[in-house]
Amino acid sequence: MTETKLAPGDAAPEFTLPAAGGNTVSLGDFRGKRVILYFYPAAMTPGCTKQACDFRDNLAQLTGEGFAVLGVSKDKPAKLDKFVERDELTFPLLSDPELDVHKAYGAYGTKKLYGKEVVGVIRSTFVIDADGKIEQALYNVKATGHVASLKKKLGLA
Repeated sequence: MTETKLAPGDAAPEFTLPAAGGNTVSLGDFRGKRVILYFYPAAMTPGCTKQACDFRDNLAQLTGEGFAVLGVSKDKPAKLDKFVERDELTFPLLSDPELDVHKAYGAYGTKKLYGKEVVGVIRSTFVIDADGKIEQALYNVKATGHVASLKKKLGLA
């Protein structure tokens, strides 16, 4: 399997995806803003819940600094609706069940899980600048402590 990995300076792949709540969201909707785009394996699992709640709890600071936050998983919109409601998530969660956007960002492929190589969603975060270029491409991030680490990288901690 050939895997794309993005790097700072690359153009962020454009997308339009269905979101929780019945809307569709396009990356182009955020042109002129910096975007934190993160990919997570599955809604309502412990690590993904921790990560989403960390983004929720830091959203006021992130938006105050000019960032929009978008989460992407392979879950269907109905499951994302439940996740948003259960955990009072206040930023868009996007559905990519065909994994096209995951693959365009290099967030799907071979990874290590409990010491074995498997193919699946690679927990990844991208910071995209106001012009649609990748500022940071972070692969294989940890769910716990990730937002604090990201804020430090962005000079916000």
